[in-house]
Amino acid sequence: MLDKSIIEQLNSVFAILEGDYTLVAEVAANHPSHQELTDIISDIASCSTHIGYEVLAGESLKLYIRNNKNNEVSPFLFKAVPTGHEFSSLVIALLNFDGKGKNIPDELLQQKIKSLKGEHLIQSFISLSCTNCPEVVQALNIISILNPNIKHEIIDGAIYTSEADALGVQAVPSAFCNDKLIHVGKSSLGALIEKLESLFGTEELTVDITEKEFDVIVVGGGPAGASAAIYSARKGLNVAIIADRIGGQVKETVGIENLISTIYTTGNELADNLHKHITSYPISVFENRKVISATPTPKGHTLELQSKERFSAPAIIVATGAGWRKLNVPGEQEYIGRGVAFCPHCDGPFYKDKEVAVVGGGNSGIEAAIDLAGICKKVTVIEFMDTLKADKVLQEQAISRSNIEIITHHQVMEVVGNKEKVTSLQIKDRATNEIKSIDLSAVFVQIGLTANSLPFKGLVEMSAIGEIAIDEKCRTSAKGIYAAGDVSTVPYKQIIIAMGEGAKAGLSAFEDRINGTLAVN
Repeated sequence: MLDKSIIEQLNSVFAILEGDYTLVAEVAANHPSHQELTDIISDIASCSTHIGYEVLAGESLKLYIRNNKNNEVSPFLFKAVPTGHEFSSLVIALLNFDGKGKNIPDELLQQKIKSLKGEHLIQSFISLSCTNCPEVVQALNIISILNPNIKHEIIDGAIYTSEADALGVQAVPSAFCNDKLIHVGKSSLGALIEKLESLFGTEELTVDITEKEFDVIVVGGGPAGASAAIYSARKGLNVAIIADRIGGQVKETVGIENLISTIYTTGNELADNLHKHITSYPISVFENRKVISATPTPKGHTLELQSKERFSAPAIIVATGAGWRKLNVPGEQEYIGRGVAFCPHCDGPFYKDKEVAVVGGGNSGIEAAIDLAGICKKVTVIEFMDTLKADKVLQEQAISRSNIEIITHHQVMEVVGNKEKVTSLQIKDRATNEIKSIDLSAVFVQIGLTANSLPFKGLVEMSAIGEIAIDEKCRTSAKGIYAAGDVSTVPYKQIIIAMGEGAKAGLSAFEDRINGTLAVN
């Protein structure tokens, strides 16, 4: 089942295993996925003498890992055949169970996980085609490994349809605890820990509040942040990256075809390469962190983190990127995961043969409409302006589809539902103010991005839409603060441009340092 190149990679990956483990499948002999599951675990077991496999008769389909030394069973359980995007989740889960893996969090986050109160079973519903699911799955697996009171089940909604239907799953990933929806959509380990802390409560823990000092602090771990950190480290400076995750929004990109010299790559592959490049330099990386404020000091600026940690440096490079913009209309927040969605690739299959709407007539909106048209009965595109903003070739493709209707010069007023799911969308004709209702099952929001600049509001000049204003060398209005990439006013939000801007910001910070315009100790 696994090709030769993957087996060779797994031989290398599993070389660091110290314990001996068995992949245990419990599956009914007549289950349609019996052979597929057997093939995949036998192939994985062939890649290491530390791994065996066993297939037991079961009523449905389950996969877990057993530690052969003490018969301990993994706290996570796959009710899925972990292929597609979840293949990496199984491989990483095995490494994590052995205490290995690059995604093992630092000591502070481990403390926070171990301090979560109570005993809980978290069930995450996933799709093997979902690009956002693996990060959530892997994060919840880590949480279950580090906290013995938390168990995690990974459930393929396409196999366990009755369970998914009973809970009203309409988007992936969707996480439930005690049959209550606790999370939906993409997330990071840090964000999930914060959510679980608010839901479960936490024991008091001691946080080292000693201020950490660096020459350069880069806030953000995407293409701009990685580039800024690498260029700064190459100058021999003491550099730190503070980020929610390395890769940033790039991880949400399925395919990348315009990164010059690289014909094709994926967001996850690029994020992995950024991580490898960063870690090849002496750069201190603080992932799963969120900056909440920045304060000027005689030595530069001090950053206050949500984790209560404090960092300071004479040069701060802001490369926090941008996030998906929301409609901010009644019903939107209430029905996220229940008919309001942001990822057509992940959630489109839930609305097969149903009527849906896409809000936004730019490239992302029209691309979403074209994708959904192959699944859904009808797709209605709602655009605020008089004309679509998408490239002409995309508009032509959309117009050629008989099940795509395009409505321009209309404003979304409300997402309407029956308390369980979306049932309709109210829109207003901006010319006549007439309000009409469209019956549908889902609304896919594709109205662009908003800059992640809030912690620096009031400290640096910003545009009317919250982008940090920069000059031609990425300097902001505040001495010692630089900005690069999508969070800034630089035109054209592209990966390759963000990388160049990050390099420019790093070089500008170094130039100011050697010219004596920074408050250097």
